Order: sequence, then C-alpha cells, then structure tokens
Amino acid sequence: MIARYCLPDMAAVWNEDTRFAKWLEVELAVADALAEIGEIPGEAAKVMRRTGRVDAEEIAEIEKTTDHDVIAFIKVATRDMGEAEAYFHRGVTSTDIVDTAQALQLRDACDLLLKDLDELDSALVARAKEHRDTLMIGRTHGIHGEPVTFGLKLAVWIAEVRRNRERLEHARNTISVGKISGAVGTYANIDPRVEEIACRILELEPSPASTQTLQRDRHAELLTVFAIIGGSLEKFATEIRNLQRTDILEAEEYFKPGQRGSSAMPHKRNPITAERVAGLARILRGNALAALENQALWHERDITHSSVERVILPDSCLLLHYMLRKFTDVMARLIVYPENMARNIDRTKGLVASQRVMLALTEQGMSREDAYKTVQKHALAAWNGAADFRANLESDPEVTLRLSPQRLDDLFDYRYFARHVGRVFERLGIA
Repeated sequence: MIARYCLPDMAAVWNEDTRFAKWLEVELAVADALAEIGEIPGEAAKVMRRTGRVDAEEIAEIEKTTDHDVIAFIKVATRDMGEAEAYFHRGVTSTDIVDTAQALQLRDACDLLLKDLDELDSALVARAKEHRDTLMIGRTHGIHGEPVTFGLKLAVWIAEVRRNRERLEHARNTISVGKISGAVGTYANIDPRVEEIACRILELEPSPASTQTLQRDRHAELLTVFAIIGGSLEKFATEIRNLQRTDILEAEEYFKPGQRGSSAMPHKRNPITAERVAGLARILRGNALAALENQALWHERDITHSSVERVILPDSCLLLHYMLRKFTDVMARLIVYPENMARNIDRTKGLVASQRVMLALTEQGMSREDAYKTVQKHALAAWNGAADFRANLESDPEVTLRLSPQRLDDLFDYRYFARHVGRVFERLGIA
C-alpha cells in the first residue's frame, strides 16, 4: 500500500521484519513441539530459540539467488545455530510455516481493527446522545419525507457497526488457524501431535483438515467482511457528503486552520475525508473478489493465490484501518447545524405532516381514500406555491369540520416524530 494510506500500527503488522519474525516464531514452535514428543533433542530447541534471527534485507539479498523466500529465510535464521541447524524446519513444508505465520499476522490485524470499530462506536454514541432530539428532515428517494432526529440516524449506524464487529470477530476466529501437516496434508513426515502442540504455543486452532495449504475460504470470508465494513463506511461517508452540500448544509467536516479546499476557489470547504473513505471502499470490494477467486486451487495446492495475497491481505488490512481511523475522526469533530436542519424541515411549508393529517381525518370518520385525496390536493397546491400546507387545510370546510385548530397545532408539532427515539437508544444500550 502506498504510504499515504498507511498508519504506523497496522504497517508494523505487515512490514517485512514482522513477516519473517512470524515465520521464525512458527519454526521455533514446531521445534519446541518436536522436542516435547522426543523427536529432537530438547537442547537443540533451546539453541534455536537463543540463536535464531531474521534480517529482512539479508533475506531479500539471498532470495535473488535462491528465487525462494523461505529457503533464503532458513539460511539467515539458522546461521548461528551450529549443530542445532540440522533440526530446523524438520518435517515441514514451506506453506506450513507461511500459512501459519500469516494467520498470526491476520489475527493481529483483526485485533487492531476490532479496536478501531470500538473507537468508531464510541464516537458515534457520543454524537448520537448529543443529538438524540435534534430534529432534521428524513429523506426517502432524496425527497423530504418526515422528520427524524440526527441522533436516530447515528443510532442506525451504531447498530450496523456492531453487526460488523460481530462479523469481524467470527472472521478472526475463522482465520486464527494453523497447519503443520506437510507437503500434501498427510502428516507423512511429521507427527500430528506437532501441529497440536505448536498451535497451542501459538494460540491458534489446528486445522481439522488441510492440503499443503490452509483452505482459502477462510481468507475469502475475512476479506468479504472487510468489504462489508468498507461498504458501511462508504454509506456513512456518503451521507455526510450529502449533508454537507451547500443547498443542505446540515453537517460539515471539520475544516482546520490553514486547510485549503481548492487551488482555484478560495471559498471551498469540501468533504474530502468522507470522499476518500467512499473511494477506498471500492478497493476493498475488489480485493474481496480476488480473495473469492483464490478459493479454487489445483489439487492439493498451486500458488496462484500466493502472489494475489501478497497484495490484497496487507493492503486490505491497511486500508480498512486507515478508513476506520479517518472516519472516526470525521465523526468526533463533525460540525452539526441544527438551525439549518430546522430550516430545511420548513422548506416544504408543513408538508412533512401530511401522513399525520391523513390519519387524523380517518380517525374522524373520513375514508382513507377520501382522506388521501384531500390531503394530497392541498399538499400539491402547497408544493406548487399556493400558500402553505396548513393554510390550505384550514381553507377546506371538509377538514376544519373534523380537525380543530388545537388538533392542527398538535399535528404540526414536529416533536411528535421524535417521541420514540429513546426506545431505539434503550435497545442499543446507550440511553
């Protein structure tokens, strides 16, 4: 991933030093397991732990000759092991090490992302509580519907973030699996107990069955979850972008001192972070598709997945980490304009109360069809500029016969629409 979208915590999970350190961690766990079941001397395993080392630059230099990164790694890792070197990488194949170590990296990445989701949840909860009763127009098809509250809008996002957290927890468990089963998964040259012991040391589950590789449905599940989380972030970001439009301006990204919105137009304040998040979600979806295509490998293994995963696994983790951090910051510092929200509700001259008026007329004996036609007639007249909706209603004897001025006052009190928002907050545990 380009440096622009790399943040230090996740970058540390995926740098070359970490990758080779994880390989060594797996090799040493295998050696400890072999020693535990008596297949290699216990002292050899201890020597390996004392002397095993990795150096990414040195490994890369040797790989220029070997054209095999694991062999280059072994040469560097065992250089100072002396006679214990004979027991290193015993009975295993390269993918035993690479796939199991990659599971460790993915587990660490998931732990960071779960923390990121928790921080986003907290930021959304804080803003939802702040604006639980802040009325704004609800839009369907982009057109004014009925009032909602900004807090309710955010509560819907909170529920989605929590579903995504559950999905990621499941995917983390699915990917936290190791395999030490040899060249085609038969344990022909290694005792199955080694896999069980090594995975226990590494705090992974041993794969119930594997070929030379861990099966790629696991990775496809994880990246599909990443894509879903990215889709949620894109949805949230798109809403912020729409609310920041000049002709709406109900919310706005924070614009820091010294920031510039346009090289040509000094007045511009653009939702650039929300746009960036929305754009990067497309990459996550593309990477998820590549992960799905990686499932179909030939027989017990080919390496068509390997080159793909060198890109999509670190990049997806880095991107999602970046997106979550950036959008959390957007929400924590979002500027909200309740006065503009109130003004926008009033732009349609009371039309947002149309359903309440229609239902009130049916409660007073008018058929639903007649009530709908009556309300629609006066609503369309208001829409086309003939006074406002309430004035039109008050000029109609069929309406005033059934609805008193006091009843109309009640029907046009927009606080009615927020009366049950607290129930939603209670369900989410944020009341």
